Amino acid sequence: MSIQIPRGTQDILPGTVEKWQYIEKVAKELCEQYQYKEIRTPMFEHTELFERGVGDTTDIVQKEMYTFQDRGERSLTLRPEGTAGVVRSFVQHKLFGQVNQPVKLFYNGPMFRYERPQAGRFRQFVQFGVEAIGSDDPSIDAEVISLAMELYTRLGLKKLKLVINSLGDTESRIAHKEALINHFKPRINEFCHDCQMRLEKNPLRILDCKKDRDHELMATAPSLANYLNAESSAYFNKLQHYLTLMGIEFEVDSNLVRGLDYYNHTAFEIMSSAEGFGAITTLCGGGRYNGLSEDLGGPSAPGIGFALSIERLLSALDAESIELPAETSLDCYFVTMGEQAKDKAVELTYKARKHNLSAEMDTLNRKMKAQLKSADRLKAKFVAIIGENELSEGAVVVKNLESGTQENVPFEQLFDYLTQS
Repeated sequence: MSIQIPRGTQDILPGTVEKWQYIEKVAKELCEQYQYKEIRTPMFEHTELFERGVGDTTDIVQKEMYTFQDRGERSLTLRPEGTAGVVRSFVQHKLFGQVNQPVKLFYNGPMFRYERPQAGRFRQFVQFGVEAIGSDDPSIDAEVISLAMELYTRLGLKKLKLVINSLGDTESRIAHKEALINHFKPRINEFCHDCQMRLEKNPLRILDCKKDRDHELMATAPSLANYLNAESSAYFNKLQHYLTLMGIEFEVDSNLVRGLDYYNHTAFEIMSSAEGFGAITTLCGGGRYNGLSEDLGGPSAPGIGFALSIERLLSALDAESIELPAETSLDCYFVTMGEQAKDKAVELTYKARKHNLSAEMDTLNRKMKAQLKSADRLKAKFVAIIGENELSEGAVVVKNLESGTQENVPFEQLFDYLTQS
């Protein structure tokens, strides 16, 4: 029996990987315009980082993490998300001491969660995300949101919906927490085990429960919007003002809470309304996490960020029938006839690549017709045909596959000809 890949993972093969590369290229160029610098953190961290940073009442920590002990009996976890590792690095390397603040970073890499695989969701998945750490001004919130929206629009998506909410500051959250406890406590035994466990410690997570979302108490739960203090309301109003100035349309949804404990103030999601995208419409989620740096042993350093799944982005592109310009092409394919011609093709293929040309040659000893078909499949711009006559004349027959024209080109002039044509 042949060995298959683990459930919830995928092989990204040639023909598809070019789409990934194109998305990564567009994302990197966009981040450069916004002055976000790339950071690469380990794929596994100490388990405590996620317990403290993500929150021990979250589904991620309770149910979805890949955790193991190494040979030194240390508990390590494959990263389930990117923010905690980035903030850990920010604290460890004292990036808060840099002259340029806030520190603006982006990442792109695999994450790991043990959950039921479904369309667009995998146990190993790739997230692109940004983090801006060191500013508590709502203008940076608007900037982060605008970067996410701009990435989707540059890739061609049109059926997008931005939803925002305010989770308030500590004072607002404490008042809302008490109201939620009083609301759910008399009938908490009607809820699932997870909700019962969260009641006292993090009742806001009850509102995010998928099992009990149709319970009648959910519809009448106290809204966080009614518990925002003056400072939190002013912050949220300013964010909406900046988004309006940018011309970015949005909806306010007081039920949007996000699934991680570190969020406060701004929370947002970008959704796809494309027909056929699926029941789970969220493409991207993010928000503000003031206090996370302190929780990880660092100084006060308010931050905001987002993460998006590349897999779900590709699904959204498919739902809107958007083809990415990700096809590869070939400058020259060397067609050979005979062993001496093959020797010359080996030499010329190598030299062509040294001249920054993409070049290929036949290595299966096929007949000329099969070689020409191969050049056509590879979308070669030119074929260079070498046989006994060409060797004796010191010139190669170069055929333009688009126009059908051909001419003899001396070996020593070949690379200039291919470069300038």
